[in-house]
Amino acid sequence: MKSVMPITAIIALLGSSSALAANLNIPMAFEYLAVDGQKIESSLFNHKSDIELNNGPHKIAIRYHDMVQDDFSDGESFIKSSPFIVTLTVDGDHQYSLQASDGEVVKNPQKFAKSPSVVITRADSGTVDYQVKQTNFTEDSFVNSIFGGGNGQDISNVASAATGGVVATSSTITAPVSKPAPIDAVTGEKVNDAEHAEQMLQYWWLHADQKTRKEFMSWAIKQL
Repeated sequence: MKSVMPITAIIALLGSSSALAANLNIPMAFEYLAVDGQKIESSLFNHKSDIELNNGPHKIAIRYHDMVQDDFSDGESFIKSSPFIVTLTVDGDHQYSLQASDGEVVKNPQKFAKSPSVVITRADSGTVDYQVKQTNFTEDSFVNSIFGGGNGQDISNVASAATGGVVATSSTITAPVSKPAPIDAVTGEKVNDAEHAEQMLQYWWLHADQKTRKEFMSWAIKQL
């Protein structure tokens, strides 16, 4: 007499399988722009470090974006690379991590932003199947965005299109398994209203004194 698996057990098994998902983690110095054609919302005060990914290939737009010590003043300034597209093939419930190829701490942020190099590893030290594409996405300078100049390109939109399958890259660099690939830097930016507002905030922040910054941070935390 054959034993038959109860239907409830089958449903539970299917449910648990579909719930399994891989995870990709990025450091604070990087930010997600889009995944598989969908924009990723993040900001200066709301950094998204992790995304869940089901089995199969995924296109993920990421860029280097950090605050560094200004060489010409006592304050800090923001630095960004151009977006790069990571094509990652997920083959199980793995924990993936992206970081700069020279380690957890970027030793020379200005140099790194001009030609960033990243690696993706798995927590279990397994083989990672991924590629990196550099883009020619450009953003206009902050000054131009205020006074209405520039080409009007929205990085969030073009990154979303690129990860959704639209060809929008100038050249391709294929990264061997767990090997870094260089990415070109961007020179400026023209942004949508939300990102324009964020950059206005960043501009104000860089020109505020420590007392004003602390007061603002106290207010901002209460808004979260």
